Amino acid sequence: MDSLPDDCVSKILSYTSPHDACRFSMVSSTLRSAADSDLLWQSFCPSDYRRILSRALHPHTLDSSSYKHLFCSLCHPLLLDGGNMSFKLEKSSGKKSYILSARQLSITWSSDPLYWCWRTVPESRFKEVAELRMVSWLEIRGEIWTRILTANTWYAVYLIMKISHREYGLDRVACEVSVAVGEKVQSGKVYLCEKDEKKGKKGRVLKMEEEEVMGVAAKREDGWMEIKVGEFFSGENDEHVTMSLMEVGYQLKGGLVVEGIEVRPKHHHS
Repeated sequence: MDSLPDDCVSKILSYTSPHDACRFSMVSSTLRSAADSDLLWQSFCPSDYRRILSRALHPHTLDSSSYKHLFCSLCHPLLLDGGNMSFKLEKSSGKKSYILSARQLSITWSSDPLYWCWRTVPESRFKEVAELRMVSWLEIRGEIWTRILTANTWYAVYLIMKISHREYGLDRVACEVSVAVGEKVQSGKVYLCEKDEKKGKKGRVLKMEEEEVMGVAAKREDGWMEIKVGEFFSGENDEHVTMSLMEVGYQLKGGLVVEGIEVRPKHHHS
């Protein structure tokens, strides 16, 4: 390997991953030179990185002095489209992930202050989040095209949320979730928060419902909660992906705080 030209070694390393390239750089000085080359790190950057940069809210925060520095900068959340979408590269693989803010989602009755309110919270990466005051019909939908994702990759979809101290009714009925790619639809049921058996529920009913439920919201590292909506495969073709969460059982509910929907690479397909 040491006898090969640097550009040849860089080309070989481009078939590995950013994580592997960093490991190879510690083997020898020849590999270190090839592993730090612009040729290699340009191959790890998204092919549409110029378009992504053109959409950045604060492009001046990125270090583009080299392709390696640019790649590392893109591994940190980058606000796009006026701050309504967040983009990030997975550091180990270079695969793309996005978070659609609540403003980019279709939330039934979100424009009516009787049912929803929009407010700023310091812990959110976005300017505004949507807080549910009271509805009987909860419906949240998001859309994305596979052309902006990494091809031939399994993706998982999560609703990013919190439950306020004014919560009521969210643990009474399971929500229906679905991810549709073209004519392929994956669906299931989830609970937005833990069920409280002290609220007058009958154990028999709970047991029947739990057999169909995929899960409940779990805590994230950033302090928010997330609940899985589904997963899909991003292939070579450009396809339209629709993600939704719905509960239309006419149970009054409130206290749900929606930050957005995340679409991120899934490491193990189930």
